[in-house]
Amino acid sequence: MSETRPSAPAAPDGGRSERKGARPRAGLPVPARFAVVAVLTATAVVSYLFLFIQGSFDFAFERRLTVVGTMAVVAFAHAVGTVVFQTITHNRILTPSIMGFDAVYILMQTLLVSVFGGSVLAATDGMPKLITQTLLMVCFTMLLFRWLFSGRGGSLHVMLLVGVVLGLAFRSLSDFLQRLLSPSEYDVLATRLFGRLTSAEVAYLPVAALVCLVTGAVVWHRCHRLDALLLGRDAATNLGVAHKRELTVMLLLVSLLIAMSTALAGPMTFFGFVTAMLAYQFTGAHRHAAVLPMAFLIGLLTLVGGQFVLEHVFYASGMLTVVIEFLGGAVFLAHLLRKGTL
Repeated sequence: MSETRPSAPAAPDGGRSERKGARPRAGLPVPARFAVVAVLTATAVVSYLFLFIQGSFDFAFERRLTVVGTMAVVAFAHAVGTVVFQTITHNRILTPSIMGFDAVYILMQTLLVSVFGGSVLAATDGMPKLITQTLLMVCFTMLLFRWLFSGRGGSLHVMLLVGVVLGLAFRSLSDFLQRLLSPSEYDVLATRLFGRLTSAEVAYLPVAALVCLVTGAVVWHRCHRLDALLLGRDAATNLGVAHKRELTVMLLLVSLLIAMSTALAGPMTFFGFVTAMLAYQFTGAHRHAAVLPMAFLIGLLTLVGGQFVLEHVFYASGMLTVVIEFLGGAVFLAHLLRKGTL
């Protein structure tokens, strides 16, 4: 059956459509908004790369370029992964990180240190470790979420309950094991359990960037199918979209994106939620061809602009992820309380 492209998909908000959100809001058109955010992002990147360099220009520029590359990968992975995840869950609140995805990474790192000692983290860094932990995180996601989304008894509340319970169980087990570690081993482990944009695993950057490019190309090619998935299972099937197959593909892509970002720069719980929410607000539309690029640009602007301000205004370069997680958590709670429903 030939695939029909839907023109105005409904909002993924618990199965209810939003009349005000079906069309772009009054003001600048979407291309103009996109251009404004793109200019701001480019300005932030150029400012961070070239301003306030002291000492060797080559050394500072190479380091800053690596940091910007890491931020681009993290912004792309969380922005695209969160928007796609919210599309297939039909909910603007849930994200892979909130559903316990990061807890799997934390548990794996904690188990490594608990069993083999603190030196194992540095000794095992490399492609085998990256591939292994990525496969484990992808397998966990596919086994859990695909069953919850596609099963006959699957529902949003069951998925939320199972995801939160498993996330809490993994975190509780991680906390218990961490209390058994020596102070030196815990210090080594703690550096891997928080976002580390300026001290990321540089060896992973080319692989993570390649995965993001390939995944982004696949997602962009399927933008209209994502628009159809917003309409629900029955409507998407009537439009010629194989719902179960698309669900599996999208879950696999989201798993790869978040796994690569987490392995590269550590877990970040609320960053994807903030970028996705702002992208929908700024575009005023639900078409993925508009929302996905906007989410990436907003994410990159937030990371690069925030890092520039912290380094050259507050002189606290290592606190960006802490600030983002604190503000993101506050925005998440405010949004949830204002909305009053999942």
